[in-house]
Amino acid sequence: MDIVHQWLLVTAAVAAGWLLGRYGQERRARRKTLSDEESVRERLQFLFTNYSDQAVENFVQSLAVNRDTVSLHLSIGAHFRNKGETDRAILIHQNLLARPELPARYSRQVTYELAVDYRNAGLLDRAEALLQELMGSKEYGAQASRELIELYQQEREWEKAGQVARVLMEGGSDSSLAKMLAYVTCEMADQALAKDDRWEAQKLAREALNYDSSCVRATFLLMKLQIRQGNYRDAANRCLKVFGQNAEFGPEAVDRLMRLERDHGDVGKLHRKLLKLYEQWPSTSLLLALVESVQHHSGRAAAIDLLRRELEVRPSVRGLLRLVELAGYEKGMTTDEGRLVSRIGHLILSNRPVYRCVNCGFAGRQLHWLCPSCKQWETIRPIQGVEAE
Repeated sequence: MDIVHQWLLVTAAVAAGWLLGRYGQERRARRKTLSDEESVRERLQFLFTNYSDQAVENFVQSLAVNRDTVSLHLSIGAHFRNKGETDRAILIHQNLLARPELPARYSRQVTYELAVDYRNAGLLDRAEALLQELMGSKEYGAQASRELIELYQQEREWEKAGQVARVLMEGGSDSSLAKMLAYVTCEMADQALAKDDRWEAQKLAREALNYDSSCVRATFLLMKLQIRQGNYRDAANRCLKVFGQNAEFGPEAVDRLMRLERDHGDVGKLHRKLLKLYEQWPSTSLLLALVESVQHHSGRAAAIDLLRRELEVRPSVRGLLRLVELAGYEKGMTTDEGRLVSRIGHLILSNRPVYRCVNCGFAGRQLHWLCPSCKQWETIRPIQGVEAE
């Protein structure tokens, strides 16, 4: 029994030694591979930084093309494109695509990279041709379609962008794609409205809501149509639907609603409806609208009391300026100090952005449905805070 036990211990020791040795070799191999990859990256960076354009191009031309080096060619091309040297990226990808020894399975990938180069360089016709060629590809069809949609958006060819998006939607449901298609359809509706083609504009706006029921812009378009047709009450009710779609755009809806009521309705009759909205979705724009409605319905003193109470809970610069204006008028206060406070407050607000993209942080004083920076739809929202909403 002792002999068997000793043999088991020896066997276990040998096995443990073998496993430890094997593990050590694998770790050394992994470290060596990692070290080699880092060395290649460092040498390439040194080459890009310290040698002339001609030296780099000679290096690329002399570099063999096979399944082991294609990724290196693509990395070099991507490096130049990311640095903004699109012309050099194009030359690298064109050279790679023209090499007969390029493995066939990489041709579509290289074609896609070249199409992106062309789009970045502003060679939109060339980019469009390559992307259309790739749309039927299993590996790059979806990517190429999205690039093509962005290209058409850049050229403001909304109908073409919509056609590609609808084809892409056939592959399955995608909320971001549905939103894109809804807003592209809104662009077409806006064009129809500019031509006073109300029937087409209405059809397209409703189609946009079918793609994305939360599309705020489609609701605003339908509101505008109702106003043009003289249906002011329907327009007001349509505008209020925005709070259920996306309450962050509530301030935009309130501004439109108040303009409509001043021109065609009765602001004083809105105070109960606005109070209910304010209790659910408080904002500075809603508060100021509520104060205006209360002033028409119950008088200036009631409006001042309401505004003072709410500012203690939700302070805002715009609310404070309105309070100074109302209280000063009520008490006959037209002092230099009051005017100075009002002037400084308006200067503070005039230098602040009103909208910010929740995706990339782009900020400005104008509402863009398509962010000029990250090219995403409906990501620019009214800014919240003491100096905003």
